[in-house]
Parts: sequence; C-alpha cells; structure tokens
Amino acid sequence: MNNYLRSLSPTHQVAALFVIVFGLLFIVSTVAFLLSFKERRNPVHDEIWQRELRHFRALLNTTWFMVVVFWIGWALGERVATLLFALIAFLALREFITLSPTRRGDHRSLILAFFVVLPIQFWLVATAHFDLFTVFIPVYVFLAIPVVSALADDPSHFLERNAKLQWGIMVCVYGMSHVPALLLLSFPGYEGKSAFLVFFLVIVVQSCMLVQHLVSRRKAMPDEGAPAAERMPGLLGAIRHRLFMQPPFAPNVSRSFNWTSWALGMAIAGVVGGLFSFITPFKFGQAFAMSLIACVAGSMGHLVMKALKRDRGIPNWGRRGVGVTGANGLLDRVDALCFAAPVFFHAVRWYFQV
Repeated sequence: MNNYLRSLSPTHQVAALFVIVFGLLFIVSTVAFLLSFKERRNPVHDEIWQRELRHFRALLNTTWFMVVVFWIGWALGERVATLLFALIAFLALREFITLSPTRRGDHRSLILAFFVVLPIQFWLVATAHFDLFTVFIPVYVFLAIPVVSALADDPSHFLERNAKLQWGIMVCVYGMSHVPALLLLSFPGYEGKSAFLVFFLVIVVQSCMLVQHLVSRRKAMPDEGAPAAERMPGLLGAIRHRLFMQPPFAPNVSRSFNWTSWALGMAIAGVVGGLFSFITPFKFGQAFAMSLIACVAGSMGHLVMKALKRDRGIPNWGRRGVGVTGANGLLDRVDALCFAAPVFFHAVRWYFQV
C-alpha cells in the first residue's frame, strides 16, 4: 500500500490523503451518532454521558469544518486557497472586533485593518514576499494603527482601544496568513506536496486539542452515581483519579486545563506527528519535534483566547455566542491554529533554511 501511494503523482497523493481522512471522519461521526441512541439505565450517568457525547461531537464538527476548508483550498489552487484564508481571517477579525467596544475615533483604524492591512498581508503571502510579510504587521502596522487613531483626535482610552485592535490583527490576520504561506514553501525533492504541510499542522494541533479536551472532561464523570458493577476496582480507580481528576491549573480562565491533560495531549500529538512524517520532508524525530512546537503554541494560544473571552464575559466568540459558522464562533474553531501556524512556519523556515 505504501509503495502504491509513493508511486502516485503529488496531486494524487494529496487527493488520496483527503479520501482517507474523510473516510475516517465519516466512520467516527457515524459511531458517535449511533452511540447517542444507546440506552442507559442510570439517570446520573446517562445525563453525564450525553453531555460528554455532545462535547465530543462538537469537536468532530470543528474537525470536519477545518478539513473541508483545507480540502477546498487545495482543490482550487494556491491563489484561491490564499483568498479563502483571507476570508476566514476577515470573519475572525470581525468576530473579535464585534466584542471589543469601539468609538467613532476608531473607524479609520478599523477601515485600515479590514480593507488595507488584511489585503496587503495576504497579497504578500500570495506573491511569496516572505521577508516582508513576516514584519509588515508586527512592525509597520503596529506603528501605523496608533498614528491613525491619534489623527482622529479621540484620546479617551487610547491605549486600551489600540491594543485591542493590534491584538486582533496579530491573531486573526497575521496568524492565519501563515497557513496558506505553508503552501508556498519549497523543499528540494518535495515539489507539489506542500499541502501535506498544512494537513500535518492541522492534524497534530487538532489531535493535541482533542486529547487534551477528552482527558480533562473525564473528571466530569465520577463513579459515585454508577452501579457497583460499573465502578472501577481499587488500583484502576486510583490510576483514573490520578490521571483524570486533576484540578484545573487556571480555573478562572479554563476549568478544563490541567497539566496532566496538556502533557497527554502533547505526547499523543507528537507521536501522531512522527507517524505522519512520511508525508512531510521531515524525518521521524524532526516531525516529532515540529509537532511539539506547533502544539505548545496552539494549546497555549487556545488558553490565551479563553482568557480574552473570560475578560469579555462570553462563552464563545461571535455576537451573543453565535458566530458566522453556527453555534460557536469561527474564532473558536481556529484560535489554536492562529497561534500555531506562525510558530510552525518560522521554525520550519529557520531549521531547513527554505
């Protein structure tokens, strides 16, 4: 099977990869759907089970969304993929700004962000001006935004207003722009396969977030309400308590983040990245290390975005918790990727000198 895949052209290899991924997602989604009909006799456990199953299916929906977006981007070509990610960045920035109070004096800065900065950033990506696109927002835009705000003659909460806008541009525009930039990296002997790098980044970050979420959620499923036959024996129960019952490390920011779940998510994502090294220009050890780098950035970025939501007093990004993609906001689905993509991109460029 491996020899057959290697004999295919790069385009057919990427197509085969997406067929496999869609097939696996379909199987897992079907199993999760059928489990929702499973009859349980214990009322306490039944309610907890259904709640956890809903969380898992929500994560599956996020995975479906990300895979479909990247498949569309690959199928339509690099230029169209760049436009697609520019649209995602636009919508994500809109969600971020919607929940950040603005004043009349911010209108010029907002026009600059949405209709000047964002198009220029993705144009620099599309034309492979890597040296300029990596500093355009952190240097030039960082200085231009407060200048435009000062010219609006509105000093009220000046620092806070500009910091919010600069932060939104960095996360939603700068971070997201590094995803299509991966499609333009050129490795010797790896021509035409850069879509694998995007897939690699998404699969390891999503694996880390999925494992971290599932492990941390286990603490919400105690044994006390279960019949004696369903309870775990002493040693297994102690291990389960040690692994799954850890208190949250930062409960005011996230009730699901603890170091045990984070470490397990990192470890499993690293192994997944190593196993997928055959679709990348990396060796096993390099793929493992790159996976850890991306997952550290993604998981910590996700935690940072949770802190921002707590500051705003909202459960999800998007007006009233309803984003442009449905029940959760678009930014909820891509926040980890926005942090992981630039770190992964620059780590790859620095290490491989591409």
